[in-house]
Amino acid sequence: MSIKTRIAAVALATLTITAGVASTTSTAQAKPLGWGWGVGAGIATAAIVGTAIAASNEPYYYGYHRCGWVAQYNAFGQYIGRVRTCY
Repeated sequence: MSIKTRIAAVALATLTITAGVASTTSTAQAKPLGWGWGVGAGIATAAIVGTAIAASNEPYYYGYHRCGWVAQYNAFGQYIGRVRTCY
């Protein structure tokens, strides 16, 4: 491809992009965001999901959970670190 062909291709691409941007622009209009219903629905959903998760856990009156630090090893038997586990 010669340099003239490359310049012509770049010029045509630039002209196409400029025409596309110029034809899609319009005047700006100030509108309210309308987030009221979305935020309210999100809070309500979070409350319902949080309640369901809390209700699905084992209650504490079955006995206290015991937690402690346990050594963790990889597949090759090498020590990686400690991890907190509860049972």
